[in-house]
Amino acid sequence: MIISRDILAAFKKWKTSTDRKPILIKGARQIGKTWVMEEFGRQCYEHYVKFDFDEQQELASVFQTTKDPHRIIKELELFCDIPILPEKTLIIFDEIQECEEALNSLKYFCENAPEYHIIAAGSLLGVAVKKKHMKTPVGKVNVFRMHPLTFREFLRAADPRLYEYADSLDEIKHLPEIMLNKLNLEYRRFMVCGGMPEVASTLLDGGGMASVDKALQDILDLYELDFAKYADPREITRIRLLWHSLPAQLAKENRKFLYKVIRTGARSKDYEDALEWLKDAGMIYQIYNISKPGMPLTAYQEIDAFKIYACDTGLLRRLAKLPADIIANPASNYVEFKGALAENAALQSLVTIADDIPSYWSSQSKSEVEFVVQVGKEIIPIEVKAEGNISGRSIGVYNDKYAPNYRCRFSMLNLQFNGNLLSCPSALIDWSFNLLKIRG
Repeated sequence: MIISRDILAAFKKWKTSTDRKPILIKGARQIGKTWVMEEFGRQCYEHYVKFDFDEQQELASVFQTTKDPHRIIKELELFCDIPILPEKTLIIFDEIQECEEALNSLKYFCENAPEYHIIAAGSLLGVAVKKKHMKTPVGKVNVFRMHPLTFREFLRAADPRLYEYADSLDEIKHLPEIMLNKLNLEYRRFMVCGGMPEVASTLLDGGGMASVDKALQDILDLYELDFAKYADPREITRIRLLWHSLPAQLAKENRKFLYKVIRTGARSKDYEDALEWLKDAGMIYQIYNISKPGMPLTAYQEIDAFKIYACDTGLLRRLAKLPADIIANPASNYVEFKGALAENAALQSLVTIADDIPSYWSSQSKSEVEFVVQVGKEIIPIEVKAEGNISGRSIGVYNDKYAPNYRCRFSMLNLQFNGNLLSCPSALIDWSFNLLKIRG
């Protein structure tokens, strides 16, 4: 099944922009970067042509001999049967991290040949740039950060009518029970497969859990190979240990990252580079504790207190070897890790709708709010509950202390608004801030 991506709308807007620069897509492996570039070409251009610097290593010679964009175009035409026309042909540079000169050429296309529409991406681009000390065309590209599928995108493919219902909500009131149950069912299915397009397609095509888990494991195995291919040999073991400690880090009641969970005696100075590698690869999110919810949130982060989450809930589930039927059953008793998966899934949505990576707030280890996000001029505390048990006083403590205009609680319960608290089904996280704007 083909799953349409929301980022295509941003690309279409870019196409007609007067200050358009070449696009550079950043994001984790296997999230569909190549597909979305080609789909953009299919939908919006008379022609598109893809140059893959990993498969066609001879392409590097084109960029090594000249910096003139017009000469580069003439030489690239020798490698394809498709005309490369200004405004009419989308030029795709895939696996661009394999050719530093091609990456640098984006600067010259921006300055001297803006009539050519170029979109580029690469596997582990951030890692490769650091490892090879590559120069990047800062200020000369439009950087687009791409993420795994959101639930919004998954739902649109899984049940178009249910998606239309969710997308058309224009007031905060209880949903009909049948609609809430359908949304919760699809959300549990999303938590099982996660947002990797190939895996989600496998589930939606009826492939069965064995096929879903195999697709997830294949991606995890590919990530392991990336450790060996792209990481410094001294760091490979540390990266692998840190990555595999993720389920144990999140299974704790207090999910604050602890180096000793990686291995006995582990110290921060030994694993800082491994942590940065996984962040640069887009495989994890690192969120920091804040001392208070001031603006900007980054000014109040405590760099020695943080949590890490996986880029994708499906990968986290498979990494933890958690059977799919446990998630599908609301009565399953896996306590802390159920909460961890719910938080990870919520974070997957929040990174696409908030202004920046969320933070979290704690008060002397007595109270903790899972996420605090900045949206425009608002700083919103967010509580995440795995099911319908909403006991706990942390978000109330936060409310008493800081009196925010809005606060959110995500759970499997129905939609409502009380005081300044939006109680929102987790299936509607992608729409939650729009619902708050309605009340504003």
